[in-house]
Amino acid sequence: MDILVINGPNLNLLGKRQPHIYGNKTIEDINNELHKTAHNNNVTIDFFQSNHEGEIVDKIQQSVAKMIIINPGAYTHTSIAIRDAFLAINKPLIEIHLSNIYNREEFRTKSLLSDIAYGCIFGFGPNGYTLALIEAINYINMKGE
Repeated sequence: MDILVINGPNLNLLGKRQPHIYGNKTIEDINNELHKTAHNNNVTIDFFQSNHEGEIVDKIQQSVAKMIIINPGAYTHTSIAIRDAFLAINKPLIEIHLSNIYNREEFRTKSLLSDIAYGCIFGFGPNGYTLALIEAINYINMKGE
Protein backbone atom coordinates (compact mmCIF):
# COMPACT_ATOMS: atom_id res chain seq x y z
CA MET A 1 0.00 0.00 0.00
CA ASP A 2 1.23 3.47 -0.86
CA ILE A 3 -1.08 5.75 1.13
CA LEU A 4 -3.14 5.25 4.28
CA VAL A 5 -5.95 7.66 5.18
CA ILE A 6 -6.86 7.69 8.88
CA ASN A 7 -9.96 9.44 10.20
CA GLY A 8 -10.44 9.96 13.90
CA PRO A 9 -13.42 10.33 16.22
CA ASN A 10 -16.83 11.37 14.95
CA LEU A 11 -15.75 11.48 11.31
CA ASN A 12 -17.95 8.44 10.74
CA LEU A 13 -20.83 10.92 11.22
CA LEU A 14 -19.85 13.20 8.35
CA GLY A 15 -22.87 14.25 6.33
CA LYS A 16 -25.00 14.28 9.51
CA ARG A 17 -22.79 16.05 12.04
CA GLN A 18 -22.85 19.85 11.86
CA PRO A 19 -23.11 20.07 8.05
CA HIS A 20 -22.78 23.87 8.26
CA ILE A 21 -19.18 23.27 9.45
CA TYR A 22 -18.21 19.92 7.91
CA GLY A 23 -20.38 19.75 4.78
CA ASN A 24 -22.88 17.19 3.49
CA LYS A 25 -20.52 14.53 2.12
CA THR A 26 -20.19 11.30 4.06
CA ILE A 27 -16.89 9.62 4.82
CA GLU A 28 -17.85 7.01 2.23
CA ASP A 29 -18.31 9.75 -0.40
CA ILE A 30 -14.88 11.17 0.40
CA ASN A 31 -13.23 7.74 0.40
CA ASN A 32 -14.79 6.86 -2.96
CA GLU A 33 -13.45 10.06 -4.52
CA LEU A 34 -10.00 9.42 -3.07
CA HIS A 35 -10.02 5.84 -4.32
CA LYS A 36 -10.75 7.05 -7.87
CA THR A 37 -7.98 9.65 -7.71
CA ALA A 38 -5.51 7.09 -6.36
CA HIS A 39 -6.47 4.57 -9.04
CA ASN A 40 -6.08 7.19 -11.78
CA ASN A 41 -2.56 7.90 -10.48
CA ASN A 42 -1.53 4.25 -10.10
CA VAL A 43 -1.17 4.33 -6.32
CA THR A 44 -2.79 2.08 -3.77
CA ILE A 45 -4.78 3.54 -0.91
CA ASP A 46 -6.42 2.20 2.23
CA PHE A 47 -8.83 3.79 4.69
CA PHE A 48 -9.28 3.50 8.45
CA GLN A 49 -11.65 5.26 10.82
CA SER A 50 -11.88 4.86 14.57
CA ASN A 51 -13.35 6.68 17.51
CA HIS A 52 -10.72 5.08 19.77
CA GLU A 53 -7.27 6.55 20.31
CA GLY A 54 -5.54 3.21 20.93
CA GLU A 55 -6.88 1.74 17.69
CA ILE A 56 -5.51 4.72 15.78
CA VAL A 57 -2.13 4.33 17.48
CA ASP A 58 -2.11 0.61 16.59
CA LYS A 59 -2.93 1.38 12.95
CA ILE A 60 -0.13 3.96 12.72
CA GLN A 61 2.38 1.56 14.28
CA GLN A 62 1.37 -1.29 11.94
CA SER A 63 1.27 0.80 8.78
CA VAL A 64 3.36 -0.19 5.77
CA ALA A 65 2.20 2.89 3.83
CA LYS A 66 4.71 5.28 2.31
CA MET A 67 2.63 8.27 3.45
CA ILE A 68 -0.20 8.69 5.95
CA ILE A 69 -2.95 11.27 5.60
CA ILE A 70 -4.70 11.83 8.93
CA ASN A 71 -7.68 13.79 10.13
CA PRO A 72 -7.28 13.15 13.85
CA GLY A 73 -10.49 14.98 14.72
CA ALA A 74 -10.59 16.01 18.38
CA TYR A 75 -7.39 14.04 19.04
CA THR A 76 -5.58 16.82 17.17
CA HIS A 77 -5.59 18.85 20.36
CA THR A 78 -5.11 16.14 22.97
CA SER A 79 -3.30 13.02 21.80
CA ILE A 80 0.35 12.81 22.69
CA ALA A 81 0.01 9.06 21.99
CA ILE A 82 -0.83 9.64 18.31
CA ARG A 83 2.02 12.14 18.02
CA ASP A 84 4.44 9.67 19.62
CA ALA A 85 3.26 6.88 17.29
CA PHE A 86 4.16 9.02 14.27
CA LEU A 87 7.53 9.90 15.77
CA ALA A 88 8.18 6.20 16.43
CA ILE A 89 7.52 5.04 12.85
CA ASN A 90 9.32 7.96 11.21
CA LYS A 91 6.99 8.15 8.18
CA PRO A 92 5.69 11.32 6.56
CA LEU A 93 2.18 12.46 7.37
CA ILE A 94 -0.19 15.07 6.06
CA GLU A 95 -2.60 16.52 8.60
CA ILE A 96 -6.03 17.36 7.20
CA HIS A 97 -9.04 19.13 8.71
CA LEU A 98 -12.32 19.92 7.00
CA SER A 99 -12.66 23.19 8.88
CA ASN A 100 -10.03 25.82 9.57
CA ILE A 101 -8.97 24.94 13.11
CA TYR A 102 -7.50 28.43 13.52
CA ASN A 103 -10.91 29.98 12.85
CA ARG A 104 -12.73 27.95 15.52
CA GLU A 105 -12.93 27.88 19.30
CA GLU A 106 -9.68 28.67 21.11
CA PHE A 107 -9.24 25.08 22.36
CA ARG A 108 -9.24 23.84 18.75
CA THR A 109 -6.36 26.06 17.62
CA LYS A 110 -3.54 23.88 18.98
CA SER A 111 -2.43 20.86 16.96
CA LEU A 112 -0.05 18.31 18.44
CA LEU A 113 0.79 17.04 14.92
CA SER A 114 1.35 20.13 12.77
CA ASP A 115 4.98 20.61 13.71
CA ILE A 116 5.90 17.01 12.80
CA ALA A 117 3.77 16.85 9.64
CA TYR A 118 5.13 16.99 6.09
CA GLY A 119 2.22 19.34 5.41
CA CYS A 120 -1.13 20.52 6.74
CA ILE A 121 -4.37 21.29 4.93
CA PHE A 122 -7.12 23.08 6.86
CA GLY A 123 -10.43 24.63 5.92
CA PHE A 124 -11.12 23.37 2.41
CA GLY A 125 -13.88 20.94 3.37
CA PRO A 126 -13.88 17.54 1.67
CA ASN A 127 -11.70 18.96 -1.13
CA GLY A 128 -8.88 19.11 1.39
CA TYR A 129 -8.64 15.33 1.29
CA THR A 130 -8.09 15.41 -2.47
CA LEU A 131 -5.46 18.13 -2.08
CA ALA A 132 -3.70 15.99 0.54
CA LEU A 133 -3.83 12.92 -1.70
CA ILE A 134 -2.40 14.79 -4.69
CA GLU A 135 0.48 16.05 -2.55
CA ALA A 136 1.04 12.56 -1.11
CA ILE A 137 1.27 11.19 -4.66
CA ASN A 138 3.70 13.99 -5.59
CA TYR A 139 5.81 13.16 -2.54
CA ILE A 140 5.93 9.44 -3.36
CA ASN A 141 6.85 10.18 -6.98
CA MET A 142 9.50 12.68 -5.91
CA LYS A 143 11.07 10.13 -3.58
CA GLY A 144 10.93 7.50 -6.32
CA GLU A 145 9.28 4.97 -4.04
